[in-house]
Amino acid sequence: MIFQLPWLLAALAILPVLWLLLRTLPPPPQRRAFPAIMLLRGLRARVTQAATAPLWLLLLRCVALAALIVGLAGPVLRQNRAGQPAPGGQDAEQIIVLDNGWAAVPDWPRRLAAIDAVLDRATHPVRLLTTAPGLAGEAPSVGAPTPPSLLRGMVDSTRPMPWPTDRAAAARALRDLASGGWHGRVVYVSDGLASADDPAFAAALTALGPVQTLIDRNATIAVLTPAPANGDQQLHVAISALPLPHPRQLTVRAEAMDGGVLSLVQVPVAAGAREGSAGVALPAELRNRIGRLVLRDMPGPAGVRLLDEGDRRRPVGLIGVAGTDTPLVGTLFYLRRALSPTAELREGPAPTLLKRPLSILIAPDGALDSPETRRIVTEWVRKGGMLIRFAGPLLNGSPDHDPTTPDTVMDSGAPAASSPLPDALLPVPLMDGERQLGGAMSWGKPEHLAPFPDDSPFHGLAVPADVTVSRQVLARPAANLATHSWARLTDGTPLVTHAALGTGEVVLFHVTSTAEWSNLPLSGLFVDMLRRLAERSVGIDAPADHSLLAPYMTLDADATLSPPPPAARALPSDAFGTTPASAAHPPGLYGPRASRRALNLGDVIGPLAAQSTIGHEATLSGQSRDRALGPWLVAAALLLLALDAMLTLLLRAGRLSGRQAALTGTILLAALSSSPARADPRPDGVPGAALETRLGYIQTGHADIDAVSREGLQGLSDYTNARTSAVLGHPDGVVPTRDDLSYYPMLYWPVVADATIDPARTAALNAYMRHGGILLIDSQGIDPATPSAGSPSDAGFAAQAPGTAAALRRMTRGLDVPPLTRLTDKHVLAHTFYLLHSFPGRYDGLPVWVARGGDSANDGVSPVIIGSSDWAHAWAIDAQGDTPYATVPDGANQRVIAYRFGVNAVLYALTGNYKADQVHVPALLRRLGE
Repeated sequence: MIFQLPWLLAALAILPVLWLLLRTLPPPPQRRAFPAIMLLRGLRARVTQAATAPLWLLLLRCVALAALIVGLAGPVLRQNRAGQPAPGGQDAEQIIVLDNGWAAVPDWPRRLAAIDAVLDRATHPVRLLTTAPGLAGEAPSVGAPTPPSLLRGMVDSTRPMPWPTDRAAAARALRDLASGGWHGRVVYVSDGLASADDPAFAAALTALGPVQTLIDRNATIAVLTPAPANGDQQLHVAISALPLPHPRQLTVRAEAMDGGVLSLVQVPVAAGAREGSAGVALPAELRNRIGRLVLRDMPGPAGVRLLDEGDRRRPVGLIGVAGTDTPLVGTLFYLRRALSPTAELREGPAPTLLKRPLSILIAPDGALDSPETRRIVTEWVRKGGMLIRFAGPLLNGSPDHDPTTPDTVMDSGAPAASSPLPDALLPVPLMDGERQLGGAMSWGKPEHLAPFPDDSPFHGLAVPADVTVSRQVLARPAANLATHSWARLTDGTPLVTHAALGTGEVVLFHVTSTAEWSNLPLSGLFVDMLRRLAERSVGIDAPADHSLLAPYMTLDADATLSPPPPAARALPSDAFGTTPASAAHPPGLYGPRASRRALNLGDVIGPLAAQSTIGHEATLSGQSRDRALGPWLVAAALLLLALDAMLTLLLRAGRLSGRQAALTGTILLAALSSSPARADPRPDGVPGAALETRLGYIQTGHADIDAVSREGLQGLSDYTNARTSAVLGHPDGVVPTRDDLSYYPMLYWPVVADATIDPARTAALNAYMRHGGILLIDSQGIDPATPSAGSPSDAGFAAQAPGTAAALRRMTRGLDVPPLTRLTDKHVLAHTFYLLHSFPGRYDGLPVWVARGGDSANDGVSPVIIGSSDWAHAWAIDAQGDTPYATVPDGANQRVIAYRFGVNAVLYALTGNYKADQVHVPALLRRLGE
């Protein structure tokens, strides 16, 4: 402890004098009875003696005055919970070295508080060195000696940088300081992350003097890294984390660019492990809306991974040809393997494929022989689609092609009548027959590929020397044939041609999709060419390999996209994925919209390792700011003096005896120091659902799903309370085999893929439904196939997603579910409170099923409501009062309808089927306008 005004402590020497002065106490007044005024004449004045003050009052006054004197002296309590003395002493000159790279973001406020604690003890000017390059790209440098009071303001305004530290440059700055003869105490505030430059950096620190390292060894440091494509339909999430001795569950949010949360995924990281991964299972339409992945447990740019068009999985349709789907020689064999890592593949006939959105439609030889198929595909292409065709024997003079078909050749420079194959889905007119290069009956040799022209989307791709073409269909010569050629052979004949059709495009490979005519499908070039075409189909211009992409928006330390810092520079398009984040190339989005690329902090980061100990190590929490005790002591002294004055007045008035005054003072001090206890109005053993109406959700054992169920029912309860006369409390998570379900009018039950059969749970839910409860079963966006009028266990519930359908069958097996029918706007549930014509949740257009005719034993109320709209995500309200999950496709309007359906369901559960009474029919018809 130190004193800001130590000379004031000399006033303590007058305490003995005060003791003597305070010992005297005026005597209490005496009561005398006067029989008559005349008796006063006989009274004589008596000599009175001063009474002695009781010991407890003397002690009270001395303690109050001593506290006042000590408090005015300004005592300051030194805090150092680490229990170790500061190396080098407090009076030595100091330098503070602060790691302010991306790894310091999570505990940044604690680091600043630890530095403030160091500055509280400093008595000399202090130097500051931050180890990350600045916003203008300047290298780390040692600051000038600054008084602690001024340096505190500079430190508080310091911000971490969204790129790594440069400890090599920091070591050079420290060596320059040591060469100038500086020596003193070093306080190093570490981010805990090891780097390749640590040996030189540690040597430079210890050369200056004794080192105290402030570090948090239990901090979560992780970064989102690129995940390898596994060829499935999931978006894979990979995390590189600093190993800790205990297992962790890290949460990653898949967010749209507008901030809406599309999915949550738990990524497990085992004890001592450095990596973790998981998959995000979403339909292609939702997956392609993901703009970034956010690691909730790691704030800052390390916890954000921006996605660009290269991360999208575009839906690609493959038109199958009957009898050709065989391994190695099938028409779709090589196409599947080339496209599966980067696209969502759908196979089937063209009319079926075109019922859903597609980026590309690929037709091998013979896939478009039907005139009706060509007509449907032509309409699709004219509306903006891209068709990729492959040649083959059937395309070359096949009798299946009707030369009288009134299709026209598009924009080829030659009239339709001049083409032997009048097909509107050919980019150029073709010559009859095929060209064979090499073989026993040919004098020629297989041709190699020529370099791609500058206007080709394949420009910049390396042409392997071993790729050859032995057979091809030839384009009919025309003046503008070169403008329709994207790839040629070395003899100048086109290999890939293209032409526009309406707002769409048709591309023709003049070889087969198998290795029969060329070994192109066996090469990596084939994969790159299809990838470039996929990018072109969504309007992305593939930049040349060395073209520069300027930074558009970059991530700051708060992981917010903002304008680029002054030092940001353009980056070659072929350097993305291999360039580490730095002040010159901060993480963010680069390039114009047509060719935008994302640079992420975790693109080239290696395994994370903990930093070795440098000097004497202490924790960040062990450095607390010094505590000023003066105000507290002065306040206590004033309180004691006020108590002394009150008790003295009572004693002089004779209202209290000395013993009573001491007892009263003790009681008052105890009352002031105690806090009133809060009584729990709820009787012991009575659940909250018995005292107020609450909704419930059945716990699934998955923390993320249960959290969404709780947030969703809380949001629905708040919406219902604000708009109806119902008063709902906080929702409860229940386990049917453990909790009493009779308190809850409605239970929300999400379907999970690992659901099991539980006879005890089934019996409890049957009893719940028999007594009037309603089960709201939600398969969360995965729509089982349309059921027949029966229970969910019927074969009609065969699934689009087999795991979900099987789980639904297991969950509902044994439940007393009546025959079901599809919910329409004629059902009472559609007008219980709001008049509804649809019943969306997070997703729209999915059917909802209720009991057909209701339950006669329960006033016609359906005991179950089964749907797939994922209502909980649409209703969910987080701790900040926001709606964190996006509703597709209609956004905010769809969320309002989802809330209204939830209100109708709640009132349906609370009031039953009274809206079905005939007395309400005229009013409902008037409101419906019928």
